[in-house]
Amino acid sequence: MKIAKDTVVSVAYKLSDAQGNLIEESDEPMVYLHGGYDGTFPKIEEALDGKEAGYETLIQLEPQDAFGEYDPALVKIEERNQFPEPLEVGMQFEGTPEDSDDELDTLIYTVTDVAKDKVVLDGNHPLAGLALRFSLSVQEVRDATEDEIEHQHAHGAGGLSIAEDDEDEDDEPRSNNAGPTLH
Repeated sequence: MKIAKDTVVSVAYKLSDAQGNLIEESDEPMVYLHGGYDGTFPKIEEALDGKEAGYETLIQLEPQDAFGEYDPALVKIEERNQFPEPLEVGMQFEGTPEDSDDELDTLIYTVTDVAKDKVVLDGNHPLAGLALRFSLSVQEVRDATEDEIEHQHAHGAGGLSIAEDDEDEDDEPRSNNAGPTLH
């Protein structure tokens, strides 16, 4: 079966930086609903469109096609007393950029430094500003169910995803997921 709109695609991947340094290798294949549902990057969908199980390719995504350019304006310094104990580098919190009142601009800020009375937070994705190489191997292609099409994602999907996760509405710490998994 060929990859086309409304097919569920299972892809094993290796993610490296532009110099070939391995960032992540999938233990489980990435599974996504093909056809513009934001289940993976558009350039990956474009590269896989019309292909079948067994197809392998290497694709490089520039920052604007992956996690975006690094934005120094998304780094902020906050008072230490605004955060829970214990506070460690790598912890994540939801918040909005200072110049935005729009709830859609909620970002995940990662603690990058902790001082006695200040905390440095970075709202950039850890891979922002990097060109990335994806080594892809299509494992399986199947027709999506009506339910998957209605919900616009493959059910039971795992791996690389670019969909936003709006489940956490408070400022509770989030788990520190390294690598390209975007929530």
